[in-house]
Amino acid sequence: MNAQAFPDLDALREAGKAGLARALARLERSFGQDEAAALLDAADASPKGEVLGLTGPPGVGKSTLTGALVRAFRAKGATVGVIAVDPSSSRSGGALLGDRARIPSDPEDRGIFIRSYAARDRLGGLSDLAFGATVLMRALYDRVIVETVGVGQSEADVALVGDTIVLAVQPASGDALQFIKAGVMELPDVVAVTKADLGQPAKRARDDLEGALSLTGAGEPGWEPPVALVSSETGEGLDVLMSHLSAHSAFVREGGRRERRRTAQSEARLEAALRGLFGAEGLRAGRPLLAEAAGGPFAREAHVARLLRERLNGAA
Repeated sequence: MNAQAFPDLDALREAGKAGLARALARLERSFGQDEAAALLDAADASPKGEVLGLTGPPGVGKSTLTGALVRAFRAKGATVGVIAVDPSSSRSGGALLGDRARIPSDPEDRGIFIRSYAARDRLGGLSDLAFGATVLMRALYDRVIVETVGVGQSEADVALVGDTIVLAVQPASGDALQFIKAGVMELPDVVAVTKADLGQPAKRARDDLEGALSLTGAGEPGWEPPVALVSSETGEGLDVLMSHLSAHSAFVREGGRRERRRTAQSEARLEAALRGLFGAEGLRAGRPLLAEAAGGPFAREAHVARLLRERLNGAA
């Protein structure tokens, strides 16, 4: 692989885990430039797999659940990419790698690839690099799992990238009420109550969540988010959760739902990226430019960002 150029998608598919790791490292250095945008737009136009967004409060067991899902998907013969969004180091800004360390994987298994990214300063929980890596991995793997750093009142970026959103909740935590207050119950397509081996507290949490979902009117027309009791340690309920995920995958593939969802996500991500770079005023100035820009979403973002920077430099 040429160290100065990105490979095309076909070359990346043949390059294996080491080749993808090199491409992602280069992407970190050149995100927003034309060459990186060209690769990401090619990946965006050639999606192979589906993206599962996994979110929930810190300590709920998202990484353990991610590991269980990876094993379950691999047992079905699916290749899996994982984006583990970690807290940012206050000193370097990089990922602390705590989540990745808890996701077991076989380094010899070419069907699994795990990458950690720092949340950085994105309140929504996913950096632009994590978005780009997800789009690229979606073109290479059957399943991509995006595990967020931890849901809160503003951490809803996972809804901009997932075909299916799973909200993980632990028993006896009081999360159901907090999530109603935060509007988080509008996000999930499937809810997983972790630590099902606790028994009655887990069942109470399931009942509370089912009530919360009915009150908030969660889910899109034709789909009511189911709640599964899961123990990642014992495997209890994992088959039920996998069944719910399969059912939602089938649902979003019907009648062009997935394509419409991805188009809406792409436009929302573009606006979020410009808002992050230039603020609310910059986003307002960038909207008409986005409407006029040609090409894929990442090329449009790079083009509009250049125009806005030129305006700022001219006004300085």
